[in-house]
Formats: sequence, C-alpha cells, structure tokens
Amino acid sequence: MAIDQRVREGDLLWTPRPEWIERTNIVAFTRWLRDERGLDFDVTDHRGYDEFWRWSVTDLEGFWGAIWDYFQIQASAPPSRVLGRREMPGAEWFPGARLNYGEHILRQERAGAAALLYLGEDQALTELSWESYAGQVRTVATRLRELGVRPGQRVVGYLPNIPEAMVAMVATASIGAVWAGCAPEFGWRGAGDRLGQLEPAVLFAVDGYRYGGKTYDRREEVRKLVRELDTLEHVVYLPRTFPAEPLVIDATVTTVPWDDMVTGPFVRADEFECEQVPFDHPLWVLFSSGTTGLPKAITHSHGGILIEQLKLQHLVMDLRRGDRLFFFTTTSWMMWNFIASAPLLGVAPILYDGNPTHPEPDVLWRMAQDSRANLFGASPAYFELMSRHGIVPRERYRYPELRQLMPGGAPVSAHHTAWLYRNVKRDVWVSTGSGGTDCCTGFVGGMPTLPVRAGEMQVRSPGVSAHAYNDQGQPVVDEVGELVITAPMPSMPVFFWGDDTGERYHETYFSHFPGVWRHGDFFRVNERGGCFVLGRSDAVLNRAGVRIGTAEIYRVLQEIDEIADAIAINIDQPGGSGFIPLFVALKEGYRLDEELRRRIRTQLRNECSPRHVPDEIVEVPGIPLTVTGKKMEVPIRRILTGTPVDTAVDRESMANPEVLEAFVAYAASRLASPEGGNTDVPE
Repeated sequence: MAIDQRVREGDLLWTPRPEWIERTNIVAFTRWLRDERGLDFDVTDHRGYDEFWRWSVTDLEGFWGAIWDYFQIQASAPPSRVLGRREMPGAEWFPGARLNYGEHILRQERAGAAALLYLGEDQALTELSWESYAGQVRTVATRLRELGVRPGQRVVGYLPNIPEAMVAMVATASIGAVWAGCAPEFGWRGAGDRLGQLEPAVLFAVDGYRYGGKTYDRREEVRKLVRELDTLEHVVYLPRTFPAEPLVIDATVTTVPWDDMVTGPFVRADEFECEQVPFDHPLWVLFSSGTTGLPKAITHSHGGILIEQLKLQHLVMDLRRGDRLFFFTTTSWMMWNFIASAPLLGVAPILYDGNPTHPEPDVLWRMAQDSRANLFGASPAYFELMSRHGIVPRERYRYPELRQLMPGGAPVSAHHTAWLYRNVKRDVWVSTGSGGTDCCTGFVGGMPTLPVRAGEMQVRSPGVSAHAYNDQGQPVVDEVGELVITAPMPSMPVFFWGDDTGERYHETYFSHFPGVWRHGDFFRVNERGGCFVLGRSDAVLNRAGVRIGTAEIYRVLQEIDEIADAIAINIDQPGGSGFIPLFVALKEGYRLDEELRRRIRTQLRNECSPRHVPDEIVEVPGIPLTVTGKKMEVPIRRILTGTPVDTAVDRESMANPEVLEAFVAYAASRLASPEGGNTDVPE
C-alpha cells in the first residue's frame, strides 16, 4: 500500500481512551507520589506532563529516590543518599549501595510462566520457562565461578540473538563479572577490535548461524578470534550449526561445550548467591559503531542500568508483568540489552534470530500474532521496507493483545507513523523514541497518556533533562539545535574501558558545552513538548552558514515512490560554503533521469526550502548502513573528502560494504575535477 501523501507532520493520529489512561503505569506512579510523597501531578495532558517532567529533572534526589522506593530495589547495603555528587561528568549515584542487576532478574522467577520466547529460521516459536531460564543462569554462573572467573573480570560473547546469549549475560552479571557481546556476522577482526579492548578471560562462541536461508560457518572466524584475544583462558562453544563436528581450538585455551555448562540438575535458588557490588560497578560494555576508528567501549553500571530500565520500561513504555515484548535486533545493538532487561519487570522478551523477511516477508508479523506480543518494535528502515513491498499485516493477522508499536533507532517520518495505524492496527499506541547506546535508554519517546501526532515524538522522558541548544549554549524552542542533557542520569557511562584519564570520555560528550552532555544529534522541541531528532549534528549540511539536518531531506524523499533510500553529504568548500551531493538508491525498474531529478529538487524546495536543494543528485546501487541500519553519513563524508576508504570506515561494522565502491569512484572523479557537478545552488 502506498504511503499516504496527505499526512503531514503534527497531524493527530491517535488519542488514548479514558479507560486506557486509567490503566497506565505512569498514572499509578503519580498516585503513589501523591500518597507517599505529597506530590500531585496530572500527566493526562501536555501541561500536566510538563510539570511532572520538570520536577523529575530538577529534583533529582526526589525523583530517583522515588523510583528506588517504588520498584523496591533490593540492596544488601543501603545507599547513604541518592546523589553524592551532581556535576557532569563525575556524578555519584546512590553511594554506599550494594546490589546486583542479575539478582533483580532472578527475583522475578515464577513457576508456570514463560521467561522468554524464541523463533529462528530453523526453529519454531518456542517458550523457555522461568524454571529453565533461571536454573540455567544459576548453573552457568556457578560453572563460571568454578572456572575461576572473579568479579570485575570480562566475559564476552560471539553469539546471535538466542536464549543462550541472554543466559550467559545474566549469569556473568550475577557473579559481578563484566559482559560484552558481538554478533557473529562480524568477522574476527571486527569482533576483535571490540572485544579485545576488554582483555576477556572467557569467550562464549557459536560455530555458525543461519540467515536468509543460508548457513554461515564461523568456526574459522572463532579460531582467529581466539588467537586475537590473547588473554582468554576458556572458550565455551555452542555447536548449533555443526553439532557432529567439534570445534577445534588452540590447546592453550580450555574449551568447554555449552552442554557441560548446564549439565546435571540446575542449581537451585537456595544454593546460589549473587555477588553484591557497588552501584557503579561495571555491568556490561557496549560499543560505538566504529565507523571511524576503534569503537568506543562504553561501560555501564549495575545500578544505573537497573534503575533506568525499570523506569523506562514500566513508566515510559507501560510494560507490566506478564507482557511479551518484541524488538528486532542483534546482539551488537543496544536494543538487545534493552530486551534482555525486560525480565526485570517479569516481561518476557521475544527473540528472533535470522533475516526479518525470511522465509516470508511478513514472518515477524506472524510471530507477533502467534506469540501474543504486547509490544512490537523495529527500526524505521524495517517498517519502510514493509510499506515499499505493499505488506498489510492487519489483512492477514490478528493482534488483540498488541498495545504498542515502537519504531526506534532513526528518525521516523509522518507518513510512516501513519502507515502503522493504517496497515497494522488502528487502535494502537505508536511510541516513537530516540536515545542512544551511550546511556542505553531513550531520551525522548512515548507517553501512554498523551495523543500521538504524525512524525513527532510525544515527550522528553522522565528524568532526562533534554534540550535543544543554540551555538551560544542557550535552550531554544521550535528551533533546531544540538541535543543536550543538562542534568546527570544514573545510566550515563561510568567510563570508556581503557580511557584511564577520562580524556576520551570528556572529549566525546563534554568538550562542546562544559558541564553539559552534548549527544551529537540535531534536535527540536516544540511548545507542547513534542520532540524531533533530525540526524547527526556531525553530519550537518551547511548552506551559507545555515545548518540543515539530513533527516529533514530524508523525510521529503520518502514521499517519492521511485526512491528506495538516500544519503546527503556536506563537502566543505573554500570560503566556508558547502557542496551537497545527494545519493539516491532507486527501486527496481526505475532510473535517475532529468525528470526525476527535477521532481526531487522541486519537492525539497517546496516542502523544506531552497537551501535544502542538493547541488548534485547521483544514483548509487545502495546506501551504506551500519549493521544496526543507520546511515553512515560521517564515514562517507570522509571518503568524499579524500580519506582512504579503509581508514574512513570499518567494513565489518557495515551491513552492506559492497556499496562503498560507488562512493569511492565518485570521490575519485570529484577530487580529480572539483569544479564538476550540477549547480542548482539556492541563493
């Protein structure tokens, strides 16, 4: 079904019913605040929600202390206060507390309920009970202790999105060791660039995986990775793809089959104790995309992730015990850590391992029906793919339990928000959000008590002091600025692994506006608090000193039927001007002729401004994407300005490295003849 061209940004798409609002978790929490704290907030309209949000980002001790008490966080030693130091960087949260993230997952164990569900290309939808899940976690954790793993040591995974990955992560956390994961579509070098920074003691590795109906043998990649990780003492391998052929690894490393880690009777709850660690003890390490240089090893804490995920998933996303949550992800994306945290609330994550359009283009929608999912999430690129292929899930499937659709990971156009209502389910809450790997949460997103408007994220999330700053460091409304956070959050990274002086951490977030977190996105917030994330500010387009977010261009191009995807790049010119080529990948059967070029320019000029019109429009076979589906604007800009391709980009961080050659060829031709190109330059 074609995208509805009549939908415009800000159009009202959905309003929650009174009975819906009454059942929301945020309303229950505000009533608790009234009864227990004497605070009265009405979050059922924008004005009342704004009052609640402002309290949450100014009275940090009051808000986060309430979150601690409301969720009855379990600590073997209580904190002396909520916030020891408030400054950024260096905020000190819940000093003196000792707790464990894994313990809070295991305390949700209950008989007869599903802990998680799993579907693979080669496996039917299967439930894993809490008895089995928690039993495996305790047993693997005990085996890790027997292998000599101590608190603070690193345990890493080269694993797909399967139950064993979640078991291994929670087992690692429960003994106070530090987890990091990498999906097996990465080659050994890309995985080594990430995991090698941590000097791990144990590697969990799979021998292969299936994707798009094909089997990928990763045994040689594992052997090379083991040689790269020269601190390894043990390799735990999962023979999923070649069970009859053992994985032979260097004899200096002990190899342990996964079955040996879980063999025998499971360790019971009364036989196991989780390691009690300080609030800021490292829990896991996530990695930046690594598109330019060695990926940053972003380290999060037990307490920070615990309290942030409880707040996010319960109050913001309205999940509740017994719900089922799906988000299409891999183990290399922070959304995997997000869904792995769902059991903190007794919510069952639904895992899918494989190509999201195989064996059928709508396989995930069938899974959502069969699993009785309450939340369905994916990147906007996935929903765009569905619309391009004319898939209308509501015509084939029924979703009586589905309450929420969540596009996340990139800007979402007004048209694609409307597509979800028209093609999936009319009475559903579309909670578009944006955040980052850096804090492993959402900064802006949904609020179940408020209306949904096309192309607009409903609110700034509770506890997230997000603002748009102009170049002078002043907050602006209804103007595009830098996305900043002006107050500390518990889930901000405790450090970058290996950044002993903190210099790289400070340079990444705090060098632009001292004492204020600069996230690196263009951002706009309107008078009612609606939010728009407009693309990376380090990929800014420059028109005579006027900055343009690339997402503004992409939203318009989504309305043009012939265009499958596009990327716009700024090339700095002498005198401070910018030359902007627009690269377009077209749908099958179309070509870039002068008539299509004219329509692209006209539509950008009419719907945005003359400044949004590119200087040149170039057809390419595909748009470079990271493995998580993000456009690689900054690496492509580096290639176009003369940086060697292997310096500008890590191919193993890409979903489609084969498309780079078109950009390399364009760069070579442009550098050879810099005056060349179309000149539709606006005045």
